[in-house]
Amino acid sequence: MDAYQHVANKLQELGIPFDVVEHPPAFTTEQADSYIEGIEGVRTKSMFLTNKKKTQYYLLIMDDKKSLDMDLFKELVSANRIRMASAESLYEKMQLPPGTVSPFGLLNNEEKDIQVYFDKDIVSEDIMTFHPNTNEKTIFVATQDLFKFLAHLGYDYQILEL
Repeated sequence: MDAYQHVANKLQELGIPFDVVEHPPAFTTEQADSYIEGIEGVRTKSMFLTNKKKTQYYLLIMDDKKSLDMDLFKELVSANRIRMASAESLYEKMQLPPGTVSPFGLLNNEEKDIQVYFDKDIVSEDIMTFHPNTNEKTIFVATQDLFKFLAHLGYDYQILEL
């Protein structure tokens, strides 16, 4: 089963409605946004981060137009050093290649050892957009349904003011 179908099947199993737009591979948020212009939903970026010793992993979801203040984030999550996780760590933890990170990658995280964070600025939005484990599609899902999806997988999440 391909990566997208795995996501679609899980959402259907949970009774979560979604829309999907197929497009050429998108390697930046700007490219992805250009393919879905005019469709309602906050454009997100999902970042897979780790501490220096690779003992903690973080999935941070925020508006794709906003810049991350890494110092503030590490302070909020009480970590000494935070950086982008390597492609190897991303594949090991979520079986995803770079450029496809999203909450849907948590379907593949058997250890359930990734901490999930949302920027406060986007959680009041009705709809969020993500790559559904492939950069050739963008999925639109209601924010509350995304939270339901995370709960079903056994993930808590925290909302941070970044």
